[in-house]
Amino acid sequence: MNFEFPLQSLPAVMQGPRVERRRLLIGGSAFWGTMVEEGADAGRLRLDDGRMLDAEAQTYLPPVNPSKIIAVHISYSSRSMETRNKPKPTETPTYFTKPPTSLNGHKGQILKPADCKYLNYEGEYAVVIGRTCRNVTPDEAWDYIEGFCPALDMGLQDFRDTDQGSMLRVKGADTLLPIGPGIVRGVDLFAQTLRTTVDGLVVQEAHIGEETIWGPHYVIADIARHITLMPGDVILMGTPCHSRSVNPGNVVACEITGIGRVEGTVVAIDAPRAAALGVGHAPTDSPEVRRVALGFDERVPEHFKANLRTAKGE
Repeated sequence: MNFEFPLQSLPAVMQGPRVERRRLLIGGSAFWGTMVEEGADAGRLRLDDGRMLDAEAQTYLPPVNPSKIIAVHISYSSRSMETRNKPKPTETPTYFTKPPTSLNGHKGQILKPADCKYLNYEGEYAVVIGRTCRNVTPDEAWDYIEGFCPALDMGLQDFRDTDQGSMLRVKGADTLLPIGPGIVRGVDLFAQTLRTTVDGLVVQEAHIGEETIWGPHYVIADIARHITLMPGDVILMGTPCHSRSVNPGNVVACEITGIGRVEGTVVAIDAPRAAALGVGHAPTDSPEVRRVALGFDERVPEHFKANLRTAKGE
């Protein structure tokens, strides 16, 4: 069984030509289109009804409609070294879920409530399931993947004290999953580099093939032992080192070479009305919250830290 890297051969989902499908909002209705890859219209978007559009000028919707979103806790060696000081965090992957209501489109607003101090970015690639998947081997799992998307797995770390076991509010609040703008296939994922930027400055970077601990084929086979994956379901494949908090006004983006770029702008909103009535566990600024939100600066490259300080005006 082909669990390890490098892969002996590229699965079909990574073999060219490159195809990118996007979903957008026009006149109040949702439309699908395909990016033009070659010729005079390269870089433009051809809708399924034949119209040709400027890709940059559109309003994008998430290109997925999942029944569930499952995320790997740690799947990059640099992240494991930062948080655990070892290249592999656990013997096998561990997971949490985000509700579909956390989905956000490219160039959307990422909401930071006034009573929360720590909103962390995590640049990731998302795997989109293309057909019903249950009880498969890792080698078979590739055939169930529709494609890949850039994603931002944002997190309100202020709720980690109460929700660490479930991550429900930490990772599940509305707007905390910008994804897209498209689903891409026909690109060798493991030859690509993932970068997260804040206001255009690089704060995370990893060569996916060099840092991956568990590939999507292993993760899908693991999850599908007991959970049926449905078409449109999303699996988030973890983030490299240096997840840190950002402020209202910051523009956060995840760009993956060959795949695409998704961004969102952090926007301040009032605290929920029920919070003033003492409903629920209040956000906290405890040592455990700060441990995750602020990370281990001594274990990450200096230029990431410097770029983040510049972006935040510190």
